Amino acid sequence: MTTKAIRLGPRSVAALTLVSAVGAAAFGWPFLAPPTSQLSAHAQDAPWLFAGLLGLLVAVVAATIAESGLGPKAVAMLGVLAATGAALRPLGAGTAGIEPMFFLMVLSGRVLGPGFGFTLGSLTMFASALLTGGVGPWMPFQMLAMGWFTMGAGLLPGPERLRGRGELALLAAYGFLAAFAYGTIMNLAGWPFMGALSSGIAFDPQAAVPANLARFLAYCAATSLGWDLGRAVVTVVLTLTLGPAVLKALRRATRRAAFETAVTFEPRPPVKHPT
Repeated sequence: MTTKAIRLGPRSVAALTLVSAVGAAAFGWPFLAPPTSQLSAHAQDAPWLFAGLLGLLVAVVAATIAESGLGPKAVAMLGVLAATGAALRPLGAGTAGIEPMFFLMVLSGRVLGPGFGFTLGSLTMFASALLTGGVGPWMPFQMLAMGWFTMGAGLLPGPERLRGRGELALLAAYGFLAAFAYGTIMNLAGWPFMGALSSGIAFDPQAAVPANLARFLAYCAATSLGWDLGRAVVTVVLTLTLGPAVLKALRRATRRAAFETAVTFEPRPPVKHPT
């Protein structure tokens, strides 16, 4: 019996597209806004403006759950996985990129699909922020980036056919590359607001896009390359070692839950009263 990912309707796809587009603009505004724009002129206010993305993100997650028709079993699994991921994050305390939650997000997105994956990634980061006291203007960016990270695993090819070592190799390769992508994207949340802390690699509102891109790449190499490498290696190691057992457990739970099976009620037989 095959395990099918949880499907999303057209409104959920539209909602995900909308929040992804808004998020891409929120992350990439240093390269999208011209030097003379008011956004660049008030760069110090931008983190609080972008924190408004949190409300939109939470609303989209709620709409996605409602419109996709997730039943109590799916919502319960979503809560369990989000709580597990939130509990895994503090284990390494972020030391040298040791963040075991990423491998669980990869495997969960693979089994349960991109829509469920996006919702799971966002809620996991939200719960983790509440657990570790990491609530701040960076939180909506973390939720969005983790949502993309988990959703990407659900978009990988061969979800119903590819199994065994080939699937593990695919997931490990994705986890390795996506771990770097996550770190690079998250750098955009803080890099424009460095000010004069490091003028050689800080964002320059008056510079052209190629110059700022070079500064950004230098910033990533100087500040987060080693951290991202640790995250990528840990994700690969955990995927290859624990992946078979976790994938098997997730697929077994999904089959037994039968998320997409419609609930039917049989008519109650008439009660015979003694004459």
